[in-house]
Amino acid sequence: MADDPTPAPEDGRPLIDGFGRTISYLRVSVTDRCDFRCAYCLSDSVTFVPKSEVLRLEELERLCRAFVDLGVSRLRLTGGEPLIRPGFMGLARGLGALVHQGRIRELTLTTNAVRLREMAGELADCGIQRVNISLDTLDAGRFRALTRHGDHERVLAGIEAARTAGLTVKINCVALKGVNEDEFDRLIGWCGERGFDLTLIEVMPLGDAGGTLRSGQFLALDEVRRRLERRWTLEPLSERTGGPARYHRIRETGCRLGLITPISGSFCDSCNRVRLTATGRLYLCLGQEQSVELREPLRAIPAGNLAALHALLRRAVAHKPEGHQFVPGACPASGLPHRPMSATGG
Repeated sequence: MADDPTPAPEDGRPLIDGFGRTISYLRVSVTDRCDFRCAYCLSDSVTFVPKSEVLRLEELERLCRAFVDLGVSRLRLTGGEPLIRPGFMGLARGLGALVHQGRIRELTLTTNAVRLREMAGELADCGIQRVNISLDTLDAGRFRALTRHGDHERVLAGIEAARTAGLTVKINCVALKGVNEDEFDRLIGWCGERGFDLTLIEVMPLGDAGGTLRSGQFLALDEVRRRLERRWTLEPLSERTGGPARYHRIRETGCRLGLITPISGSFCDSCNRVRLTATGRLYLCLGQEQSVELREPLRAIPAGNLAALHALLRRAVAHKPEGHQFVPGACPASGLPHRPMSATGG
C-alpha cells in the first residue's frame, strides 16, 4: 500500500533539516540494556549507562509528543531490548493514544521477542501495530552462538504469540558472510509460510563488538539478491514503510523482501529519520557521532511552554549532516562511531 499523506504539524511548518529533508520518523531507544549480546552489536564487556542518567518515561513521552507536534508521523520504540525497561507499557499506552487519535500513522516496536510470549496481547491493546523482530538464523545452535546465550525456542514462541495477538510481524536479519548466508532461502520460505515480511540488513561498523564483524563478514546485498533470484521471483515494489528498505514482492510466497544497504547503496539523500537515546541525546545520523543533548534543556523548559520545546527540536534537527561515512570493512578506529547500536536505537 502506498504511503498516505503525513499528518500536518500543529504549527503548520514541517520539521526540515539543513538539506531540505523533511523529518517524519523518530526512533526512540528506551534503554541501552539488552538480555542478548549479539556478536555484531555488543561486546561481552559492554558497560551500560547508569540509570541515573536515563530519562524518565514521562520525559521520553514528552519529547515524542513534541516531535509529533512538528509533523513526525512514525514512531519506533527500540533499545537495547525495550521490553526489559520497567514501566514500558505505560509509555506504549501513552504513545498508542496518538495512533487512536489519528495524530501518527504508525507506532512500531523492535524487539528480540524473548518477552513477547507474555506481552504480545497487551502490546496490541496499547496501540503497537507492528513488531520488527531480530532473527538472524533459524538454527538453534547458531542462534546461541550469535546472541551468546539467547533462547531460540522462547524467541520462536514469542514470534508466534505476536502473530496470534494480531500484530504485524516483520523479521529483520543481519546478513553475515560466512555465518548465515546459507540460510536466506530457508528464511524466505519460513517467513512465507507464516505471512511475515523479511528484511535483510548489511552489517554496519558501529561500536565495539570484539572486532570480529568488520571486513571479513560484510556481505553486499546486491550479491545476495542475485543469488536469491536463482530460486525466487523478486518483483520490485515502489511502496515504502517509512524506513530505508527497498522492497520486492516474492511471487512464490506473496510476502515482501526488504533490503537495507547502508554500505553498498547509500540512501542518505532521502533520510527522514532521527534517533533519540534513553539519556536524551538526539543522534542526527546513525553513521556519525554528531548529536544534540536534549535532557537538560528539556528539564529547563516548563511543561506548558510548547513553543520553546518546539524551537529546541527545530534547532537540533537543523544540524543533521548530509550523510554517513560507512564504507565496507570500516571500524570505529577509522573515525566511525564507537557507540553500540543498542545505545542509538535500531
